[in-house]
Amino acid sequence: MGEVIVARGHPGVTARHQTTFMVTKDLEVGQKGDCIIAVGADKSVSDLSPELKHAIRTDRELVITLKVGGLIEKIHAWGHPSLTLDHPTDIVVRKSKFTCRRTLVIGADKAAADFSRKFVGALRNMTTKLELRIEISGQRNSSGSI
Repeated sequence: MGEVIVARGHPGVTARHQTTFMVTKDLEVGQKGDCIIAVGADKSVSDLSPELKHAIRTDRELVITLKVGGLIEKIHAWGHPSLTLDHPTDIVVRKSKFTCRRTLVIGADKAAADFSRKFVGALRNMTTKLELRIEISGQRNSSGSI
């Protein structure tokens, strides 16, 4: 089970945030948007399929694969029952346990600052296409918490 989101780069991408990264349907990056890695996304968390949302809310491990040309970043993270997955414009991946409407997953092993600078450099171009693939690994969080 999985889903793909397509977005594009932006000259304002800095990808310096230490604990999150975000993809948004918005078309601009503000000066404080150091977690934003792509804009113009074709989906937000609210647009994900009901089946995927259900799987995310059952404490499953997820693998998020980001592709830009031949460059790939893989992130491992966890779903959680408290995720609402109903924000109309954003998708946020967090290293922390914090949840809000835009949170896709928590307990991630990478944030924006962890991406290779070559990958981030490619995302500074408005013609760059980012593919974000969300896949359920099938593994459940046996402890019930991160």
